[in-house]
Amino acid sequence: MSHKPTVLFVCVHNAGRSQMAAGWLRHLAGDAVEVRSAGSEPADRINPVAVEAMREVGIDITDRTPARLTWDAAEASDVIVTMGCGDACPVFPGKRYEDWQLTDPAGRSLDVVRQVRDEIRQRVAHLISTLDTPA
Repeated sequence: MSHKPTVLFVCVHNAGRSQMAAGWLRHLAGDAVEVRSAGSEPADRINPVAVEAMREVGIDITDRTPARLTWDAAEASDVIVTMGCGDACPVFPGKRYEDWQLTDPAGRSLDVVRQVRDEIRQRVAHLISTLDTPA
């Protein structure tokens, strides 16, 4: 990738895991990566426990809204990271796919969501190290 890479995080509700991952990528990579997130069945709002867990590490995701996964968003992304969206995630030849098996934070305690948040941070940091970002 010689251009600014685009990463799309996808989970079912786009209210927890994918929103936390997008928040981490924006925080850690800044403007070097275009960040998107979506869900196969988006919720009405972001999981408030995920918002609180991210707030604890200085990342504000309160202004984000769950969005529906679209064919165009997936097609326009270089890397698609799925987190339990199953068969609803479209497959495009030539795209890089990663499937992250993560606990769904929906209905979980803040302690569990903190663990998910921290695991996502590690995975996002590794993802960044594998991207060809512009100098």
